[in-house]
Amino acid sequence: MDSKIPRPMPTERGILAFHERCEAFYPADAVNASIEQQRQWYDALCAEFDAPSPAGLTRQDERLAGRIPVRRYRPAEVATETRIFYIHGGGFVVGSLDSHDAICAELAHGARAELVSVDYRLAPEHVWPAAFDDCYDVLRSLLAGGRPLVVAGDSAGGNLAAGVVLKARAEGLSGIVGQVLIYPALGGDLVSGSYVEMAEAPGLATADVAYYREVLKAPADNPFARPLKASDLSALPPAYITAANFDPLRDDARNYAARLAQTGVDVTYREEPQMIHAWLRARHMSPGAEEGFRHLVHGVARLLGTR
Repeated sequence: MDSKIPRPMPTERGILAFHERCEAFYPADAVNASIEQQRQWYDALCAEFDAPSPAGLTRQDERLAGRIPVRRYRPAEVATETRIFYIHGGGFVVGSLDSHDAICAELAHGARAELVSVDYRLAPEHVWPAAFDDCYDVLRSLLAGGRPLVVAGDSAGGNLAAGVVLKARAEGLSGIVGQVLIYPALGGDLVSGSYVEMAEAPGLATADVAYYREVLKAPADNPFARPLKASDLSALPPAYITAANFDPLRDDARNYAARLAQTGVDVTYREEPQMIHAWLRARHMSPGAEEGFRHLVHGVARLLGTR
């Protein structure tokens, strides 16, 4: 008798078509390939889902803290002095200013706010805390200008966003008015909940999460590296947290949102029932992803005060 558990799969056609296109560029066993090959696949994948730039939006590339590449986005309509600081995903191994360019542009446009994205150092060439330090240095540089920030990130970027917000609280930095965590990796235990239920989910497997952790070499007990390890989540900025049902990281988002709420933090939590990891890229081909992105923009705008 075959007792194998069926692979969890959504039923929405758009997200299934998205996953099929992703598989053609970035195979499920890509973690077994060289880092160089993984980055080539990822770059090709990102280019496949590029989108036209919103009318009137401008970009400017520069360096902050004397060394860290950033890209500034200014939409045609800016309705607030508060900016978005965006940290891209990619397992701490892949990703760049270009990989999330269209996402950042559309988020800035929809929320009517300037956005700054960061090109942090990647593993395995640069292990913990290189990426974290880069993001925190950019955060401090942006806050030094006196303008408020909403800190946002997806996947590995969600981990970094939550981590730098925790460190900012620890160091008494002011000016962060919101945090946005998009299917974040926050340090769950890998052996319970969604890590088991969605261990073979399309787009990201629990084994992939374990691989990326090993590459990064972050300390398991450091709350800045694994925010779920933080003993106290009080007095943190309001949060918008979104997760995908078909994602081993789902319960990281659920549990973090619940713990924030228990301490009195204003939290909006949204779970996309038909989505898989990295669904942001499917926003122009999946009804569920389009709806999720619309809610994300509204959630960011609420934190910015532009809605």
